[in-house]
Amino acid sequence: LCEPLVTEDYVVQSMPDVSPTKWHLAHTSWFFETFLLARYAAGYQPFNRDFAYLFNSYYVAVGDRHCRQNRGLLSRPTVEEVYEYRRHVDRYMSEWLRALSDDPPLQHEIAPLVELGLHHEQQHQELLLTDIKHVFWVNPLRPAYRKSPEPSPQSPSPMRWINFPEGLHWIGHEGESFCYDNETPRHRTFVESFQLGSRLVTNGEYQKFIADGGYREPRLWLSIGWAAVQEQRWQAPLYWIERDGQWLHHTLGGLRPAADDEPVCHLSYFEADAFARWAGARLPTEAEWEVACASLPIAGNLVESQAFHPAPAVGDAPLAQMFGDVWEWTASQYTPYPGFKPAEGAIGEYNGKFMCNQFVLRGGSCATSASHIRATYRNFFPPDARWQFAGLRLARDS
Repeated sequence: LCEPLVTEDYVVQSMPDVSPTKWHLAHTSWFFETFLLARYAAGYQPFNRDFAYLFNSYYVAVGDRHCRQNRGLLSRPTVEEVYEYRRHVDRYMSEWLRALSDDPPLQHEIAPLVELGLHHEQQHQELLLTDIKHVFWVNPLRPAYRKSPEPSPQSPSPMRWINFPEGLHWIGHEGESFCYDNETPRHRTFVESFQLGSRLVTNGEYQKFIADGGYREPRLWLSIGWAAVQEQRWQAPLYWIERDGQWLHHTLGGLRPAADDEPVCHLSYFEADAFARWAGARLPTEAEWEVACASLPIAGNLVESQAFHPAPAVGDAPLAQMFGDVWEWTASQYTPYPGFKPAEGAIGEYNGKFMCNQFVLRGGSCATSASHIRATYRNFFPPDARWQFAGLRLARDS
């Protein structure tokens, strides 16, 4: 993922929510060093003891940490030193894991942490892409992360309403495969009958909302959302620019027209909610979303396609684009499931303490790995966040 970058790209922090590429590289190695090597590997020598302060993210129980909004001020350690740090941690991890073949009880104990560390790194691989996109956006040259040909225009699949009957459903993760703690415990919830859009909302459909004065009509917006529109002067999704009557948008492949057939993305929850209201619909709840896709395979425009951009819905599948392309905002606030208990120790800070003032997104995006997403995955962001690959699918009551 870092191969297209030059050294100068690694160090920029374009806003507080964005972390420099260099920090992502170091933090993911810090996770393995802190939660595995330092605790379990006898005789392990840290690469640099000061890195524990620099590259801790939000684990208060582990110790003090550098201010998040100041990560871009770290010219040192250098990018080269960060790569040396990663090689150091990788070498120790590899040697230590091989040596554990003679200690099955310890293998069993540390396996969940190793797996968590791998999924944690996948999360930061996705963040690396979303963050470098914002870094290049604030650059007036609008550089491309990786040049790619503009896709040929297509006619998107017609949007249909798919009916789902009312019923009592099991929600949440089950089985022995990996999940985050916020996907548990599995529980029952009653879902009223509803309808779900067969595909994601497109750029063309969203442009009609803009042209109809959607960003100028307060009755479409939640109060806090309308305040955000006024204060931040939103007139279109993030990364959109109007030139000579045409909407362009900044992509990881550079600046290009906002094709009508592609899913709209880089919307806040407030924008997704306002569009749904304008369209005479609403956002689905996360329970509705999970019920709708519970039996669907994990397939779609995910990071393995290397498109790094949402693609039009094609074909005649009853439900298209449930996985990949864009994270889908839901109407559900990010709260614990009934009976939720965070994990013991510092690892318990991974998800639980953020269950306030955020909304749930489902389905993954074009920057998410196929081996990382599942039907029960609960992503979450504040309602004004726009730099993620986030869009929407419409729902309505039957």
